Amino acid sequence: MADEETTEEQEPKKKSPILMIILIVVGVLLLLVTTVMVTLLTTGFFDEKPEEVVEKSIEEAEEELAANEPDIGDGVEILDEQGLPTGEYEKKAPPPPEKVVKDASQQTRFEHRYYELAKPFVSNVAGSRKVMSATVAIMTQYDEQVIINIEKHEFALRSASLDVMRQHSEEDLKKPEFRVELAEKIRITMNALLERYEDFGGIDEVYFTEFVVQ
Repeated sequence: MADEETTEEQEPKKKSPILMIILIVVGVLLLLVTTVMVTLLTTGFFDEKPEEVVEKSIEEAEEELAANEPDIGDGVEILDEQGLPTGEYEKKAPPPPEKVVKDASQQTRFEHRYYELAKPFVSNVAGSRKVMSATVAIMTQYDEQVIINIEKHEFALRSASLDVMRQHSEEDLKKPEFRVELAEKIRITMNALLERYEDFGGIDEVYFTEFVVQ
């Protein structure tokens, strides 16, 4: 019995050195980890890099500028009498709608096309009892759309051309270049009217196939 008690007392004594070794190893490891962490912290290992700091500062500055900038939308800044900005804005007017360009204005020039208006243009001579009568034909180097537009707006073209004719007097009729000048005026008038209604004129020349003054 005495031997058994002695053996039991010796076993705890054998375990004690192993426990001490484990504790020492754990302590050394904790000390190493603590030392490494302190070294990294003191050397700024965990601090932001300079590039990151600069980028962050720029982003913050842009956000602050955007937050303080007034929301002007489509506004225009108002200038004072000296042309200096006042910091105030007014609403900008919306742009006018764009017109759709017709095919005729996009075509390459073709062979000459001629078209004669059926009825003659008859007008009084200014300040006289005489009457001017002219049969009008046009020439275009564009496609058939020009002639279609002329037929479509013939009444308006005829009325505008008669207004041009009735402005001339007997003295004008005596000029050698009268018919050439009158034809050019009618061409300009017709093209202006077609551009207003169809966005394209296309009349290159105006001719008088008949011209009578009575």
